[in-house]
Amino acid sequence: MTSAPLHDVSSLVVGDLELQVDPPSDRKTIEIVVERDASLLLKAPPTATVERATQFVKSKRSWVYRKLAEKDALTGPAVVKQFVEGEGFAYLGRSYRLTLTTEFEGSGSVRLERGRFHLREAEAVNGATAMRRWYADVGSQWLRRRVRPWATRMGEDDVGVEVRDLGYRWGSARPTEGPQHINLHWATLQLPPSLIDYILVHELAHLRETNHTQEFWAIVARLMPGYETHKTTLAAIGKNIWLGSVTEVW
Repeated sequence: MTSAPLHDVSSLVVGDLELQVDPPSDRKTIEIVVERDASLLLKAPPTATVERATQFVKSKRSWVYRKLAEKDALTGPAVVKQFVEGEGFAYLGRSYRLTLTTEFEGSGSVRLERGRFHLREAEAVNGATAMRRWYADVGSQWLRRRVRPWATRMGEDDVGVEVRDLGYRWGSARPTEGPQHINLHWATLQLPPSLIDYILVHELAHLRETNHTQEFWAIVARLMPGYETHKTTLAAIGKNIWLGSVTEVW
């Protein structure tokens, strides 16, 4: 055991658990985050030592094993798409078929019109990039409107939303000085609005409490009574959401 600074290492191994060490921040406590792909992330203040972090992980080992078991039950194989005629893509909980077209007026490569997604045929080879851009562009506008009543309910007048690729995380947020903002994965736009609302509330709560403490869940419950149903549903259907994987068509 060593009292060396924790952030001198990129990962920490405790028994059969390996945790990636997040860059230091101004946080005061140590936290373990179990990512959607079942990887482990260790967040700690700048003053944390390897010894302190190791003891913390040992004290949370049972909790980590329980969370990993939940991830094993809910994490399925990657959803893979092909950019061919008739492929299905979801938006706000509904599935729409894809049409490849050579007639495409205006800018952009993707449109949702008359109950179908329309993609420039010439862009099919880069279809995943085009679709991700569409989700981000269209979703940003929708999410900014959607977050307002939830932010107002929490006492925040203006909260920005940035749509990004967050890997296996639905969203992220940390309180800052000045205007607040939250980040959401572009893939969230495939979910039904009720589940997107839960993710928005979850991230808004992080603007008041960065860790998943009792206070954090109390904030979520106050904003969205009965949130547990949405949390369970999201965990169950999240494995069926497309995160950008494609297979080539020959």
